[in-house]
Amino acid sequence: MTPPDDESEDAALRRRRARAIAAVVGAAATFAVAASLVKWIAAEIPTIQIVFFRSVVSLIALSPMIRREGGVKVLATRRFGWHVLRTVAGFGGMFTTFYGYAHLPLAEVTALGFTMPLFLTALSIPFLGEQVGIRRWSAVMVGFLGVLLILRPGAGDIALGPALVVVFGAVCWAVAMIAIRRMGEVGESNVVIVAWFSIGGTVLAGTLTLFAWVTPSPQQFAILVGVGLVSTLAQLLITEGYRRGETTLVAPFEYTGILWTAVIGLVVWGEQPAPTMLAGVAVLVVSGLYILHREVMKRQTMPASGEKPGR
Repeated sequence: MTPPDDESEDAALRRRRARAIAAVVGAAATFAVAASLVKWIAAEIPTIQIVFFRSVVSLIALSPMIRREGGVKVLATRRFGWHVLRTVAGFGGMFTTFYGYAHLPLAEVTALGFTMPLFLTALSIPFLGEQVGIRRWSAVMVGFLGVLLILRPGAGDIALGPALVVVFGAVCWAVAMIAIRRMGEVGESNVVIVAWFSIGGTVLAGTLTLFAWVTPSPQQFAILVGVGLVSTLAQLLITEGYRRGETTLVAPFEYTGILWTAVIGLVVWGEQPAPTMLAGVAVLVVSGLYILHREVMKRQTMPASGEKPGR
């Protein structure tokens, strides 16, 4: 007996959502593996060189997609200024994150990275002209209380300098996300956005690497290539997850990255999170999820204007 069409559609929707969740959880785990590779080699290879290899490998992996979309001509754009902003900000975010992996526990870097939605909310006012209500501002303030719990200023058991560098990196990621959102609103394709970032990141990191180059051993070279390959796989998984599932469904599963990095940090490097850090992570997660909820609610109540939610 053939099931009703609505039942078949429900089953298909459940499968699609399950795959979306699995992709995002897999991305979070894969990002954690990439982070551990960076931490493994960071004492031997300069951070800028790690960024360079990550960018080059990603660009090589992206090349077939660019060819499939029409080759070099697909890079034509009228939004060059926004691409420059996205490239510089994204490069800053990547460099500071990798720097954090070298100097801080993995889970702590991951947790501080989740301050990005707080800065994105604040920066959306001057950059995008958005209105932020009292509820989202309250969530931002609560989120920064979580940051203070993680940083524990004055406690003496945390490298405050590297931690602040990571927080600055979260600001950079927020600026990069604003640039992506703006370009999405004016119709710039994902391929063009990603391609320009890969090209710009490779050129920028390659230029700076000339001043700090360390010739890697075969093992180090393999790890550097692994950072690029694993990071690219994580990007593909996260894109697939958001393509298949609703943002409100899949976004909370990105926070499993804190769990993955905590486990790897504990098993490999013996990193044990402090109780105050765990409390700060909980506050950050709650505030981040509430900001996400308010963002989705706001966009659902906006009149149709062709605006596309950016990520």
